Amino acid sequence: MNNALPDEYVAFVPIRAGSKGLANKNIKPFAGLPLYEHAVRQGMRCCGACIVSTDIDSVLSAPNSDGRILHRRPAELSGDTTPMDDVLQEAIGSLGLAGKHIVLLQATSPLRSDANILEAIERHRSGEFDLVLSVAEGDRSILKSGLIEDGRFVPVRKPEYCFTNRQSLPGVYRPNGAVYVFSCDRFLENGGLATDNIGAVVMDASQSHDIDTEADFAHAESIFSSTAVEKEMS
Repeated sequence: MNNALPDEYVAFVPIRAGSKGLANKNIKPFAGLPLYEHAVRQGMRCCGACIVSTDIDSVLSAPNSDGRILHRRPAELSGDTTPMDDVLQEAIGSLGLAGKHIVLLQATSPLRSDANILEAIERHRSGEFDLVLSVAEGDRSILKSGLIEDGRFVPVRKPEYCFTNRQSLPGVYRPNGAVYVFSCDRFLENGGLATDNIGAVVMDASQSHDIDTEADFAHAESIFSSTAVEKEMS
């Protein structure tokens, strides 16, 4: 079944060679394929087009039979502290993506489903939001927290939450890094991803594993493999 949406939505998978937590994690074999390949194939299925922004020579020189766009990321944008905004801005300008919409898929979030991506795209297509991102439920106890400003405690939300049982607090959600959907034109107008008009797609906590260490990698691969077996048996 082809779930591809109109090609104004283009998947974007950013991967770089360096990684402090786990060396070469983006190209490390994960369930039979390099980790990044899972994100690229999802992008091709859901959008029909995928850009891979990378400084990894082996990826840039690999045979390409599915039409993915391999974009060499400049060395100055491949460091540990390079903001994603800068990576996106360079690619939008270099590849002439004005008028397009980007579906950003992090390679280190391999447990998201095609359905998660398609839901995020459809929510963005509604025109209500500048940015749509995926989230997972977080610890609602954060609503008891606050900032200290000139010796004064300033609650992050409502003062009464500081004195409410955790179980009675409203649900809290955190971005899980799996999916971001946005307009290139709006991104350039905003000067980055940050906006006060954000839509959300809720993903299950079991899908919201970000890979940073060897233990993260092994855990995510185990979940991925068991889920794949369950799908084959169903």
